[in-house]
Amino acid sequence: MQRYKGIIAYDGSGFSGYQVQPNGRTVQAELEAVLEKIHKGTPVKVVGSGRTDAGVHARGQVIHFDSPLAIPAERWPVALNSLLSQDISVLSVEKVDHSFHARFNAVGKEYRYQLLLSGVRDPFLRNYAYRFPFPLNLGAMREASGHLLGTYDFTSFCAAKTEVVDKVRTIKEIEFLQDGDLLTIRFVGNGFLYNMVRILVGTLLEVGTGDRAPEEMQGILEAKDRRVAGKTAPAHGLYLWEVFY
Repeated sequence: MQRYKGIIAYDGSGFSGYQVQPNGRTVQAELEAVLEKIHKGTPVKVVGSGRTDAGVHARGQVIHFDSPLAIPAERWPVALNSLLSQDISVLSVEKVDHSFHARFNAVGKEYRYQLLLSGVRDPFLRNYAYRFPFPLNLGAMREASGHLLGTYDFTSFCAAKTEVVDKVRTIKEIEFLQDGDLLTIRFVGNGFLYNMVRILVGTLLEVGTGDRAPEEMQGILEAKDRRVAGKTAPAHGLYLWEVFY
């Protein structure tokens, strides 16, 4: 039995999220269905680095699975992609030791959130960028993001319904990348809580519009109360970009 590590990308628009659930189309379920077909009806468990919500995309989601088949690692993407739907792509597969675990061995992740700063909607970006038609003060947003760098309890920036007890995380980088009307906010950290990036984006947008002062970020962190942070930005602007090991 060989363990394989795969990097996959997917358009989250048509999925109810990554993780298998009773109702709704999921990325994990589609991967497992294809692997079961390749394994002639034998179920194969796919483990991901973490779950993504409905509508959230991935450029670099990492998975692992075990297989007894003598398929060369470089042939797995061809085999899988020939059976998968067009909105999932297996980018690469490599052999790894059985000690590798896509979720538990991850030491960091990069997420990106894409905004369309335009008063006119773009039908080609409607599922891939959150249109925000209001003027933004990027200088204030950068200043506010500086207060978020480091190790903190991010309870205020976590969905209240999460079951995670330890909400201490480290954000290493927040970067603003602008290309015309497209603004991408890049987050790199050792891990992110449920809805954390989307709540961070929603709060930073309130700073950008002048509804909050940049220095309020410190008080929001100290409050450890979801109600004091900003709105949760929509899912379709979010991308799981890379997972670090």
